[in-house]
Amino acid sequence: MAASIEAHNQKPAATWSSGGGAYDEVSHQISSALEHCVVRLDPKADEKVLDLATGTGWTSRLEARRGAKVTGADIAEDLLADARARAAAENLAIEYKIGDAEKLPFGDGEFDAISSTFGVMFVSRPEAAAAEIARVCRSGGRLAMTTWLPDSSVFKMFQVMRPYMAPPPNPAPPSPFAWGRQDRIRELFGSNFDVRFETGVTNYYDRSGQDAWNKFVTGYGPTKALAASLDEARRKDLQRDFVNFHDGFKTELGFCLPREYLLTFGLRR
Repeated sequence: MAASIEAHNQKPAATWSSGGGAYDEVSHQISSALEHCVVRLDPKADEKVLDLATGTGWTSRLEARRGAKVTGADIAEDLLADARARAAAENLAIEYKIGDAEKLPFGDGEFDAISSTFGVMFVSRPEAAAAEIARVCRSGGRLAMTTWLPDSSVFKMFQVMRPYMAPPPNPAPPSPFAWGRQDRIRELFGSNFDVRFETGVTNYYDRSGQDAWNKFVTGYGPTKALAASLDEARRKDLQRDFVNFHDGFKTELGFCLPREYLLTFGLRR
């Protein structure tokens, strides 16, 4: 099956891709949650594993180190380019390819296990993505996902950015943070997977809110694209609010921002 990106996902693809290799620092911040997901997925040697919305490949590398045959898929080509370079540096034989979660370029039942760490939750059409995940997972296969809770500090960070964003279309697209609700996960996956849940917290440590701004405006596509869309005065206002939000979690040594998430484990019927 040929890999392609749906027309309505071309702009999100460019937004996420804009972070390039610097996006790996964002993955570093949440690495404990990525490890949590992989532990629950428990990929075995020689199992075929799909890491969906792989970004710069942090989760896929964790899986490959366990001996799994890993494919990483994403809509962001510049992130995939960095993922390939990082895997090659470790001699990890991971295949990376363009893959739209709403129309995956893989066969029915192709994978023994599927992961997505804070990625697939940002799709435009959740029902289509859930159906595709179910389609490419074999009967008896496994799914593990981490998604931000709807009242998490990541949601609150997006609330800081919201006043600077263009008004949403009418009707508004579905909130990615709905994926942090167990009832929504059951709506999306319950007809094909037996699902179970646990919650977790991953802490982001840094020296200051200004350091957080520098990393996000460089490597996190939504923040980088938003800042680039603003005039100088509005950009400075966004920077001030973003810095102040992170400095609200100050410690004696810097700041510690707890990020709360839901982990979903599913067994394919």
